[in-house]
Amino acid sequence: MTEGLESVTLATLGRALDAASLRQQAYAANIANAHVAGYAPLRVNFESQLEALRNSLEVTGSVDRSLLEQLQPRIEVQLNDAGHAAEVKLDAEVAGMAQNAVKYQALLAGLSRHYGLLSYAVSDGKK
Repeated sequence: MTEGLESVTLATLGRALDAASLRQQAYAANIANAHVAGYAPLRVNFESQLEALRNSLEVTGSVDRSLLEQLQPRIEVQLNDAGHAAEVKLDAEVAGMAQNAVKYQALLAGLSRHYGLLSYAVSDGKK
C-alpha cells in the first residue's frame, strides 16, 4: 500500500509541477500576444483531469492507474461562446501568473517535505 501511495504522490506532484510550469508559459504567451489581432489565449487543462482521478479514488477506494497515466497537463486555446478567439485581459493574465507562481512554490515546498520525510525514514531518524 505504501509503495503504491508513494508512487501516486510523486507522480501527481510531478505532473502538478509540469502543469504549473506549462501554465506560466501560457500566461507569458498570452501577455506577449495580447494586442495581436485574432490571437486566441491559451489555457492549461489539468484540474479537470485531477478531479476525475480524485473522484475515482473516492468511489473505488483505489487509484485508477489508467487515469494516473493519462494525467497530463495540456495547453488548449480559449474560445468565447461564439467559437471565436476570446479577448486577452492583461490584468487577469498578470494576476493569474502571480497566483500560479505562488502555487508552484507551494508544490515545490510539498515535494521538498516529501523527500525530507523519505530521507528521514531511510536514515532511521538520524540526521
